[in-house]
Amino acid sequence: MNLTISGHHLEVTPAIREYVQSKLERVRRHFDQVIDIAVILTVDNLTEKEKRQKAEINLRLSGKTVYVESLSHDLYAAIDTLVDKLDRQVMKYKNKVQDHNHQAIKHMPEEMPEEETPSAA
Repeated sequence: MNLTISGHHLEVTPAIREYVQSKLERVRRHFDQVIDIAVILTVDNLTEKEKRQKAEINLRLSGKTVYVESLSHDLYAAIDTLVDKLDRQVMKYKNKVQDHNHQAIKHMPEEMPEEETPSAA
């Protein structure tokens, strides 16, 4: 798995890099078929009242690309919400893939319950 962390208008310090890597461990723990992760951290020059810190991620899985972005006043808070959103999407994709493999069982005809079977009395 390749992990790329880049910053726009921001220098990516070792502390930020370590924080992002530790947060992404949760995603790797839930779904291990990750091919590539690209994280972009941005500081926008907006007015003081608006959210200035932005975190984006492109996660390539086998057969799908997941894109998530998050805005906040604090970069660490943006990373936290980004990973929460990403984790929900990865779990949703994982459940969808797992359910797809077991659809044949759902379409099998059900047996009649015992109370509805005709009795020979």
